[in-house]
Amino acid sequence: MKKLIEKAKKTHALNRDEIISLLYDKNCTSELFCAADEVRLKYVGDNIHLRALIEFSNICKNNCCYCGLRKDNKNISRYRMSEDTIFKLAEHAANNMNLKTIVLQSGEDLFFDCDKLCAIIQKIKTLDVALTLSIGEKTLEEYKAYKKAGADRFLLRIETTDKEIYSRYDPNMDWETRVQCIKNLGIAGLEIGTGVLVGLPDQKLESYADDILFFKNLNADMVGIGPFIPHPDTPLKDAKGGTLDMALKVMAITRLLLPDINIPATTAMETLEPNGQTKALQAGANVIMPNVTLTQYRKHYELYPGKSTTNYTPDETLCEIKNKIALIGRKVSNDYGFRKKSQLHSK
Repeated sequence: MKKLIEKAKKTHALNRDEIISLLYDKNCTSELFCAADEVRLKYVGDNIHLRALIEFSNICKNNCCYCGLRKDNKNISRYRMSEDTIFKLAEHAANNMNLKTIVLQSGEDLFFDCDKLCAIIQKIKTLDVALTLSIGEKTLEEYKAYKKAGADRFLLRIETTDKEIYSRYDPNMDWETRVQCIKNLGIAGLEIGTGVLVGLPDQKLESYADDILFFKNLNADMVGIGPFIPHPDTPLKDAKGGTLDMALKVMAITRLLLPDINIPATTAMETLEPNGQTKALQAGANVIMPNVTLTQYRKHYELYPGKSTTNYTPDETLCEIKNKIALIGRKVSNDYGFRKKSQLHSK
């Protein structure tokens, strides 16, 4: 295993069987995390990029079996922010919190059509920030319109590359369509963000290996990996859920194979363990997304239960994160946090 880790560290390449072996192994986990951390330091440095997350609507047309925002969940209080509210939160994040990236995230809410979103994008871009969207499947023309309006990045998670599992837990959605949408982000000129859940029922180590190779073949710019946490108002309420350790292993191997990308320490990791994000930052992650959504909305954006920052104000959230970063001797980045492709991936 140590030889495999060293190979990944030097060549940034592993085949499927090698990845499975590393995921299966329980004796060299600390070595794996240390190697990922060394690669992170070499390629993206010690600075941690903070992205201001605004959850502007929890209305969704989809019915994903693992998500608390699913259309059939009648126990959730739905909300949709006004354009003015969205801008004021972005303005506070940029001008008062000094955050360099705004992330607009929502369920797949059809109210926000292309024209409405482009108007919001253009207004936020006057704040001199980078802008990421996380709003689901759109057409290539819409992705191009967002880019033209000023959007820089787009996060569209695949959730799992296992087609059978995807079709089971994402009813009325199509895996091939999802993949094409993710590829269309790059065609539109946006940085490509994607990611997966770790711990869905019937996911196997082979599934995670395929996920990692999907990221590699796609040459994604950002990859978010989070443990699956069952929500009580979903069909998967009684599922076992994922573990922090396996999510960290998938994340660490992703760092080894894609050394220069941005990888967030996800809130789901912190929800499973109080120091989950710190562990992630020490195993290859270099991004945290402080939630700047007002508490009155934030408590209703419940993808999974027990989110670690639900009752914090935006400023309290930022303070907590900065304390974590300082405790491990890392620094907050003062730039926009674009992927700086190394020579290894520049061609």
